[in-house]
Parts: sequence; structure tokens; C-alpha cells
Amino acid sequence: MVEQYSTVFMSTYVLAIHGGAGTIVKEHMTPELEMAYRKGLEDALNAGYTLLEKGGSALDAVLASTMSLEDNILFNAGRGSVFAKDGSQEMDASIMDGKTLMAGAVSAVRNIRNPVELAYAVMTKSSHVMLNGKGAADFARLQGIKTEPDDYFFSSSRRDQWKQMQGTNESALDHQVALKDKKFGTVGAAACDIHGNIAAATSTGGMTNKQWGRIGDSPVIGAGTYANNKTCAISATGHGEMFIRAVAAYDVSCLMEYKGLSLKEAMHIVVHDKLLKIDGEGGMIGVDAKGNVAMIFNSEGMYRAMKNSDGNREIEIYK
Repeated sequence: MVEQYSTVFMSTYVLAIHGGAGTIVKEHMTPELEMAYRKGLEDALNAGYTLLEKGGSALDAVLASTMSLEDNILFNAGRGSVFAKDGSQEMDASIMDGKTLMAGAVSAVRNIRNPVELAYAVMTKSSHVMLNGKGAADFARLQGIKTEPDDYFFSSSRRDQWKQMQGTNESALDHQVALKDKKFGTVGAAACDIHGNIAAATSTGGMTNKQWGRIGDSPVIGAGTYANNKTCAISATGHGEMFIRAVAAYDVSCLMEYKGLSLKEAMHIVVHDKLLKIDGEGGMIGVDAKGNVAMIFNSEGMYRAMKNSDGNREIEIYK
């Protein structure tokens, strides 16, 4: 019995996070902006990793890290969400527990300070997986989820992106409005805790000038988010339509479960082969229950960071 107990507590714990992928190159970044992005990633990494260090769950860690990124106006999620065609800011998020396969998601929500917190409430306090729009808002009020006025979510850079596209029927992925800075704005986290349990979470403000209540892959379990202790925990970022069509996050899990591939091998096939074949640009972060981690993308860059109990730590932006 003692031996079994000690084995349980020997897992390498790890946290990986991302803040979006796309055409992110150093020559288009000022030193001040790069420093701000790195600080945002570091803050989010610390928010979740501190919990893992104290023996906290992977689920709590991904929730904390994703909420930190949602609170940072630099990232297209929560406070920094982009504007839809009608000038609103609709947000999507999801979270999944690899131990129980429980999941929660919300789509097209407005004025929710932390959409991922609402997704967590859907998972833990309802019998459903995904709530949408007004129903999600009503549920948020019942659960006491914090809301903010429109002004809280306003940023001049997001407004300028939207203004460039007004009067057109096109939509764009975050900074794609300015072609030199095409960024797929989504945030997320994946973690493995000291008990060997894994979890993932993803949150986004979607596409600039999006129409008709468009929903991407971020709140879709199996597309933008997936977690299963038997295989992996994945959070994706990229052109959401392609990630949905590829069932990208779950495909990584399937390659691991049915073909016996490692986390890195499976992610590489999905990102560099399957997604590219359907013009799916972006990337993903992932962990497995052994504490392995991978951060793979087919774009010019991806805001990403990781830290584990073996002493490894990375905060990167470019290829």
C-alpha cells in the first residue's frame, strides 16, 4: 500500500499555455510589445503552475492560467476580445477533465469577464456540456459568474481592426486585418498534475467582423479542446473551421490510443499533415499523463510557454 501511494505522487507535473498563433515575426514586433506579451505569458504560467506546485489539480491549473490570459487585453479572449460585425464582442470557451471526461463549454456569450469560468460552471453545476447565448447568460447569473460592462472589453486596436472591415461581408482572424500581423487569437492551457491527471481549457473572442453568430473550434470538445487521461490534453489555436473539420484535438488522442504514437508524434501528424492538407493554419499545445509536453504549430509563430517539475521552463513567440 505504501508503495502504491508513493508511485501516485511521483508524476512529473507540467503546464503548457498558448496565446494564439499566426504570422507572428520579430520584425513586426516592437521591443515593448514583445516584452508585454512575454510578461502576459509568464503571469498566466505562474497562475497555473503555482497551483500544481502545491499539489493542486490539472483542472484548477488550466482554469487559473486561462483566466489570467482572458484578463490580459493583449490576447483575443475575455477582455481583449475582437468585435463582431454588429460591434458586439461574443466569446467562446471550453474546459475538459481528463480523469472523468467531464467537459463544459459556452459559445456566443457577452459581458462575461471570464468565459472559461462559466464553461467550468457548466461542467460542474449543470447536466449539460455546452450552453449558448442567452441561455448561457441566464445560467451565469444563477451561478454568480462575474460580468463586466462593454467598456471593460474595449481596446482601440480591436476597434481599429473592426473599422477596417466595416462595410464588407468578410471576417478575419484577429490581426489578419493587417496582413503583416495575421494572428489566430485564442488562448488556452493544458496540464498534468502530481497525480497524473490531465486537463485542458481554451477561450477566444473569435473572428473580427464575424457574422451570423459564427462559432469556431474553441468551445467544441474534440476540435479545439480535448482531455483524456489515457492519451492527452490538447488546446488548439488556428483557423477554427479547419480544426472543426479535422476534429483536431481528438484526432491527436485517437492516434495515440489506436496507433500507439507518442504525444509529439501524434501532434506532428495532425498539425503538419492533416491540417495542412485542408489549409488549416495554426497550432496546439498538449500534455500526457506521464508529464510529456509538446507545443507544435505550422504558422510563423505561436505565443507559448511551459514549465515542469523537472526544472524545464520556456516562454517563446517565434518559430
